[in-house]
Amino acid sequence: MKKLIIMGAAGRDFHVFNACYRDNPKFDVVAFTATQIPYIDDRRYPAALAGANYPDGIPIHAEDELERLLQENDIDEAIFAYSDISLDYLEERRKWVEANGVRFSTFDIDATMLPSSKPVIAVTAVRTGCGKSQTARRITQILKELGKKTVVVRHPMPYGNLVSQAVQRFESYEDLDRHDCTIEEREEYESHLQNGVIVYAGVDYAAILSQAEQEADVIVWDGGNNDTPFFKPDLWITVVDPHRPGHELEYFPGTENLARADLVLVNKIGSARKEDIEVVRENVSTVNPDAKIVYRDSTLDVPDPDLIRGKRVLAIEDGPTTTHGGMPFGAGSLAATMHGAAELVDPRPWAVGDIAETFERYPEIGPLLPAMGYGEAQIRDLQATVNAVDCDLVLVATPIDLTRLIDIDKPHMRISYHLLSEDGTLSEAVTRLVS
Repeated sequence: MKKLIIMGAAGRDFHVFNACYRDNPKFDVVAFTATQIPYIDDRRYPAALAGANYPDGIPIHAEDELERLLQENDIDEAIFAYSDISLDYLEERRKWVEANGVRFSTFDIDATMLPSSKPVIAVTAVRTGCGKSQTARRITQILKELGKKTVVVRHPMPYGNLVSQAVQRFESYEDLDRHDCTIEEREEYESHLQNGVIVYAGVDYAAILSQAEQEADVIVWDGGNNDTPFFKPDLWITVVDPHRPGHELEYFPGTENLARADLVLVNKIGSARKEDIEVVRENVSTVNPDAKIVYRDSTLDVPDPDLIRGKRVLAIEDGPTTTHGGMPFGAGSLAATMHGAAELVDPRPWAVGDIAETFERYPEIGPLLPAMGYGEAQIRDLQATVNAVDCDLVLVATPIDLTRLIDIDKPHMRISYHLLSEDGTLSEAVTRLVS
């Protein structure tokens, strides 16, 4: 029996185990390691999900313990199973594992894409923060106009009780409360619910797929980070961001999303430099010459631009995009710059608790506040930080209405993005698939 460790971040790693190793007597998964996301180590993948071969479940350790685990457990192979990391980082991890005499590999993309009896449209990206969710919302709108019942299946974010989160179905805001969703989960689910689209997520994606197939004509995979789809797509769309030219060639597994896409959507062209758009176009054409390339813009929704002019502004941005996604700005920062804010206030002098620790972990974050909320403590620290910052106006640029979760004691405005109407290319691709 081959002894394995799966290196993950509480999502893709569990799916790799479920799809490839759960009931396979040739392998013994000794442990998961966890990184990237706070509060996800020092627990177990439960026996109820792990199967008969793991009556005690599988321990989850911090990735910092990997070397010890490799040495103490006579591990044969470490499988890398998380996303949005640079190829340099991946190579460092490879060398680290192989220096301990253990084989290193990345997860099997094809083996972890489950086949569906219904058409599947996958929306992926080369980095987090490219605009997947805007694109997925546009796809669901097209499908509704075609009279097709659609459900969205989201990338996993199982940060709570894994057994109760095995299959999650969201149809209302009350469902978000019932499942004790974090800010990060709400950011991905809420906008779909606003559009009347049911969302599935969880841990066991074979069970999720089976249930989703019973109520959908078409399934839309709305990926997380730059991960590959968990379902085998009939139409694979990859979103690219010209604000980060070259990243489409430098991050795992976004490079795979680019190489395998049927259609590549170059987003945010209205605010990107022409030379950066051209770099991205050339890279796409080199890696995937058969892909259809379309160019789109994401426009800012700013309810009252005059309120921004001359103000000292705090911009609250999407957490994952501005931390491990490495994006130095977001919708709030752009709105402040475009509409004449006197200053983007740096929140670091007022940061408390977990928010202060986030800035320490990601010192490259610019003058913005990442909306971290993986648990109640982080949400409390986020609220305390926002209310402590000396500013005139808070721009809430998270994908959700953050004021549903925290009380902001100063003037604030919600800023959002949406994908601009297009020339019919997306509609034509979707229509061909489902007609």
